[in-house]
Amino acid sequence: MSTLFDLTGKVALLTGASKGMGLAMATALAEHGATVVISARKQDQLDEAAAGINALGKGTAHAVACNVGYKEQLLALVDKTHELAGPIDVVIGNAGVNPYYGKTSEIPDDAYQKTMNANVQSNLWLAQMVAPDMVAKGAGSMAFTSSIGAFKPSVMLGTYGMSKLALIGLVRNLAAEFGPKGIRFNAICPGLVKTEFARELWDNPEVAKRIEEEIPLRRLGDPDDFAGLAVFLASDASKYMTGQALTVCGGSNMWT
Repeated sequence: MSTLFDLTGKVALLTGASKGMGLAMATALAEHGATVVISARKQDQLDEAAAGINALGKGTAHAVACNVGYKEQLLALVDKTHELAGPIDVVIGNAGVNPYYGKTSEIPDDAYQKTMNANVQSNLWLAQMVAPDMVAKGAGSMAFTSSIGAFKPSVMLGTYGMSKLALIGLVRNLAAEFGPKGIRFNAICPGLVKTEFARELWDNPEVAKRIEEEIPLRRLGDPDDFAGLAVFLASDASKYMTGQALTVCGGSNMWT
C-alpha cells in the first residue's frame, strides 16, 4: 500500500474545526493516521466533533477551545497541543470572521480591525508559535484558508476579500522565509461552500440556483470537498509545493 498520504505519527493542529470545512479536514487527517487537535470557540461543539472523529477508530482527536483573535488564547492552544500530543507537524488555520457586510469605504474601525486580526494576524501568530517545532524536525506543513474573494473586488464583501488577499501575501512571505528550514506554507481558496459561515450567501433557492448555473461543475461546494486537499497538503504527497494559493471552487474562478 502506498504511504504517499500516510499521516501516522503526525500531530495536526486545526483552528475553526468544530464544524463545516474545518471538521471535514480534521476528520480526513485523522482517517489517515494523524492525531488531531481541533479548536474553535465553543467547547461543547468541539467535544461533539472530537467524539465523532474518535468513533471512527482511526486517528485520535482532542478538543481545545480557543478564540484565535486573542494571542494568549492561541498560545494556550499551542501549549495544550504540546501537552496532549507533542510537537506539531501540521497546521491548518481555518478560523475566520466576517463581521461586516457592506462597503469597504464605510466600514467601522472595530469591524476592520476584527477582520484583519482574525483572518491575518492570528495566522501569523500561529505560524510564529508553531514554527520552532517544525524547524527542529526540518519539516512541516501549514495551510491557511483564504477565499476566492481574494481575487476580485466586491462592493459588499470587499474587506473580507482584502483580508484573504493579505493572507495569501502572508503565506508567500512565510514560504520564502521558512523554505530553507523545510517548512511549507500554502493557502486554500474555497469558492462558495455550504457551511454555516456562508449560509447567508447560499440559503435562498433562487440565489443558489443562479450561482450554481455560473459554476462549471454546477453545484456549490461541500465541506467534504476539502478533505482530500487537507490530506494532500499535510502529507508527503505535496512535499515540493509551497507558497501556493490552491483554488477549490468547481471552476467558478479560473486562471486568466
